[in-house]
Amino acid sequence: MKRIHKLVKIAALVLPFMAINACTDLEETLYDQIEDSNFYNNKNEVISAVLRPYTHANAWSSPGQDGYWRLNELSADQLAWPTKGRHGFDGGNWIRLHYHEWTPDDGTINGAWRLMWWGMGLCTSPIENIEAKSIASMGITQAEKDAYIAELKLLRAYHYLKIMDLWGNVPIVTKVGEPISPPTQSRTEVFNFIEKEIKDNIDKAPILSREMHGRMSQAGGYAMLVELYLNAEVWTGTARWDDAIAAADKLISGAAGGISGPAALDPNITDTYKPTNHTSKEILFGIAYDFQKGSFAPQWPGDFFYFNQRDIYGGGRNGNDGVVVIPGVYTTFADNDLRKKEWILEGPQFRFSDPTKPVLASGGNEYDGQPLVFVDNIRRNKTLQPGQDPNTLETNMNTGEENSGVRFNKYKLGDLAHPSYNSTDWVLYRLSWVYFAKAEAIMRKNGGNATAEAVQLINTVKSRAFAPADWATVQYTTATLTLDELLAERGREFIFEGWRRQDLIRFGKFATASWWDHKPSAKFRELYPVPRRQTILNTNLKQNSGYEGL
Repeated sequence: MKRIHKLVKIAALVLPFMAINACTDLEETLYDQIEDSNFYNNKNEVISAVLRPYTHANAWSSPGQDGYWRLNELSADQLAWPTKGRHGFDGGNWIRLHYHEWTPDDGTINGAWRLMWWGMGLCTSPIENIEAKSIASMGITQAEKDAYIAELKLLRAYHYLKIMDLWGNVPIVTKVGEPISPPTQSRTEVFNFIEKEIKDNIDKAPILSREMHGRMSQAGGYAMLVELYLNAEVWTGTARWDDAIAAADKLISGAAGGISGPAALDPNITDTYKPTNHTSKEILFGIAYDFQKGSFAPQWPGDFFYFNQRDIYGGGRNGNDGVVVIPGVYTTFADNDLRKKEWILEGPQFRFSDPTKPVLASGGNEYDGQPLVFVDNIRRNKTLQPGQDPNTLETNMNTGEENSGVRFNKYKLGDLAHPSYNSTDWVLYRLSWVYFAKAEAIMRKNGGNATAEAVQLINTVKSRAFAPADWATVQYTTATLTLDELLAERGREFIFEGWRRQDLIRFGKFATASWWDHKPSAKFRELYPVPRRQTILNTNLKQNSGYEGL
């Protein structure tokens, strides 16, 4: 019973209080659990344990639940979830994120903490078991054993990297439930632990291939190193630009593999996000879906889709009419930028089944039965009086209507007849992000100034978004690619992908900048508070500075 006992103890770190019935008979009768001695006894059982953390990652790594995506995007300057009429208030969660007014009691922050530590535990448990058992008892080879352990340790490092990004100073735990109440360690110590875990295991992990689609591989490991070193100055106080460049070169050269041959940029801006993106050359690590074979379906439609979204794209899924693009962001895309048309929904919406007919707004809301028109503002246009200037209407997180804000259209589910309908993978790392990271590292080494190499890296990615006839007037030069322009271009290229908070912090703008209905906040807001219920469960957790009295 040892493993079952240890799994219960780790709940003190990662799970909220659970009600239990009092009893005097403490003898255990197991109905739905398997002891360690009855598992890991053949290759299929080993593989099922290795794959289990990936099914959980569906919950915390992409939009749809309280994972790191919501904390990274809804606190930044591109996306928001405003109240729209009677919808979307949700206890003020999204308003507090936008205003940087969250507290240690916020359920959204605790949800992300709980889900991410839970996922980390789902990596640690099979690591311990596979390390402890002989290859003969598991029916695998030594090479397979080493590769499984390396893959799981890299995946655990990914959990730690994202946890460290959000909370900074956190415990380091490598045994399930040991210690019972792990103490907080410094961000630098956590950084060093992650770096060592990656470097110790990256060469033992499999190279990215079709077989490793949706799983951690050497490509994912090098992408993590790029992210780690790109943010090293923020996270540890010491810049690591040369290390970021070296890790990026491993991926750009194709040495770490790719899903469809050596990793390469997709030829256009849509291949990375369509229902067949499991064949994308660009994706280095992501959450894989295969709805057609009974696997999980993507969770992000819940956050992004309108109430009647299925009429727009011909599918079967609608959403909560939640996340919108902050007013003004849409206009930062040039009109001839293909990303503006392909990745964002704006204006009147028409039916997939008959493009001559408008999609009608949903019943019971502001525009019930009227043609659906997504507008680049968040205000009560329904109250506009004849002759009144729309710009005089109040606009803030509480003044939305059902059609307020232009919308997400980056990832496509396909229509119901598509052979890969509802199976679009969610991207966590893509090669174009590596191009941008290398260019930034080069510029920061050069006093913030662009070099010819940095310009080429960004232009190579950006060129896919413009027709050849337009390219001469929009391409960057060493004079026009400033750090501020790089941040702006990052926003256009990686909108919706979960990077914006991290980018704003690295560029010194997360706490200091203003944007629509948001004023500068305190610097301590660059880290989230350790959830109060977690500090109650584990008294060795230290609260992040600035949140002690909240």
